[in-house]
Amino acid sequence: MGDDSVMARPADGIRVPSPGTDRTFWLPLRAAAVPLLACLLTLGTLVAWTTTGRAGTPAVLSVRDGRVFVPQNPEATAAFFTIDNSGGSDDRLIGVTAPAGGRAMLSRRVVTGKGMHGMEMVSAVTVPAGGTLRMTANTVDVMIKPPPRIAPGDRLTFTLHFRTSPPVTTRALAVRPGR
Repeated sequence: MGDDSVMARPADGIRVPSPGTDRTFWLPLRAAAVPLLACLLTLGTLVAWTTTGRAGTPAVLSVRDGRVFVPQNPEATAAFFTIDNSGGSDDRLIGVTAPAGGRAMLSRRVVTGKGMHGMEMVSAVTVPAGGTLRMTANTVDVMIKPPPRIAPGDRLTFTLHFRTSPPVTTRALAVRPGR
C-alpha cells in the first residue's frame, strides 16, 4: 500500500485514516480563529489607545463665556455657558446653583409642532471628551426662576455641578437678549 497513515479494509475497499492522523482535529481550531482574531484586534486597539495617554483620563472641565439675559418678563430668564472638556472621558452637567433667591434648571428648546417651539426641562447634559458644550438660546440653557433684578453689565455667580468632576463656580455677564 505505501501509505502508512491510511489502512484499507479488505472487505469493502474503503480507506480509513489510521489512528492519530484524523484531520478533524483542526476543525475546532479553525472555528475559533475568527473570535480569536477579533479579540487580538480589539486588544491591539486598546493598547494603541492606552499608549497615546488618553485611555481612562478623567474629564478636565473649564467654563467660559457666561452670560445671563436681563429679564424681559417677571417669570424667568436664562443663562448660558461654554464648557470645554480637555480630558479623555465624557462628563455630565447635572445641575446649576443660581444666585441667592433663584432656582436654576437645565432646559432645552424643543419643537412642539407646526413651527412652534417650547422649553423642556432636562436632568443632565453631556460634555463630550475632548469637546465643548456651547449653551445657546436655541439649544440648552439654564432657566432661572424667578429672575434676579439685574442690569446690563452686572455679573452673577453660578456654580455648575457635574456627575464626576468637582463643581465649577463661575460668573456670568448680564446682557440684553440676542447678545
